[in-house]
Amino acid sequence: MNDPNIPEEIFYSSGEDAAYARQVVSTPQTEDPAYRLAFQDTDFLLREDLRPIRFQLELLKPKLLLDEAKIGSTLVMYGSARIPEPSKADAVVDAAPEGPQKRVAERLRAKAKYYEEARSLAQLASQCECDEEGKRQFVVCSGGGPSIMEAANRGAAEVGAESIGLNIVLPHEQAPNEYVTPSLSFQFHYFALRKMHFLIRARAVAVFPGGFGTFDEMFELLCLVQTGKMKALPILLFGKEFWTRVINFEALAEEGTISPENLKIMRFVETADEAWQMITEFYQKPVGWKSEPSDFSLE
Repeated sequence: MNDPNIPEEIFYSSGEDAAYARQVVSTPQTEDPAYRLAFQDTDFLLREDLRPIRFQLELLKPKLLLDEAKIGSTLVMYGSARIPEPSKADAVVDAAPEGPQKRVAERLRAKAKYYEEARSLAQLASQCECDEEGKRQFVVCSGGGPSIMEAANRGAAEVGAESIGLNIVLPHEQAPNEYVTPSLSFQFHYFALRKMHFLIRARAVAVFPGGFGTFDEMFELLCLVQTGKMKALPILLFGKEFWTRVINFEALAEEGTISPENLKIMRFVETADEAWQMITEFYQKPVGWKSEPSDFSLE
């Protein structure tokens, strides 16, 4: 039988059932929270017992939407939320009182160049062509906030490309920057799930000067590669002077707490052009950087 009137589905969708549930007659029974549909009951979903379910939902929602958007791979860009863009750097220094705060402001102004490098790198990556399956490659992905994160999303927007922002709920306001593509702007409750989504599709990571958040993200990435839980990929640290001043990587190897080989996991770069060249070269070689000399020199 070939009857075109046979329906594809015989059950109502969850959305339809949810709409019907909102139309019920008000009685003591229907007004009690126990009567709510489980997936519409926010108080129920926020119970301590439901944390494993919330983990699943926070992992699943961005995955499905990124799959639907045909995001094949990403260029993840970590960095400070405090470095000013060059046009505002002088104002930051002028507004700081004399003394230690003035010196801090001057240091931030000196790092304003990295805003432009992040912006330029995002422009380069965002012009990659789709693969044979129509998936987009090296889509820019940032934490969705200000400063270096804003520069990343801004660079993508300036060449007409979409970009991802992975925002986090914080006690103080943390709104996405205006350059994140709205349909690719995600909000997380759990830092752990956010960090997973940074790396699931990452095929290169650029790390700009930053603070605790940047260090947290960077060291977890380095540990994953070091332990073999994650395959090697380009990990590019912008600003050798900054990184070697705040972290003595060589001392870790000299103390024996890491192997000298571990220093080859990452590379120092100064410019967007240099970083993009390293990324493209990495994927043109079957063994990546494994046989390449390190930026470090242990004598």
